[in-house]
Amino acid sequence: MIRDKVSPQSYILRITKEEWFRQVFSIKKYYPGVRRKWEPGGGILLIRKSEDGDSFVGYGTVKEYIRRDLLPDKEREECEAMGWTGVLIFNDLFRFDPPLLIRDTILSGGRAQGRCLHGYPLTQEQVESILDKARQLSRVQKVN
Repeated sequence: MIRDKVSPQSYILRITKEEWFRQVFSIKKYYPGVRRKWEPGGGILLIRKSEDGDSFVGYGTVKEYIRRDLLPDKEREECEAMGWTGVLIFNDLFRFDPPLLIRDTILSGGRAQGRCLHGYPLTQEQVESILDKARQLSRVQKVN
């Protein structure tokens, strides 16, 4: 029996600190604290808390995931201290300006909210709907 290849899973990751927000878009890396099946080509929607509510601030595709135990000593030690599982390196990364409020998307009224969105899996249809809405309402800027 031949099976069609399943697309890599997409997830939401929530950025909690201003420093990490700037870092993600400057070095195109994210240090997740949740365990997931991070695969090349997987989609990552980034969210951040704002005065108006949680908002999508960007989207990226995974180039590579490096487990914590395979990182250089200094980076591994920082991951251990912070409870991070490794590092996601982005292939393509886009920033939404202005951010897209979650309540204005297909996820509005969903059971997962706030910090429960961190690591939340998305269907391909949800990803496409959110990205379409972001393109309509935001300037989607590719990060070099």
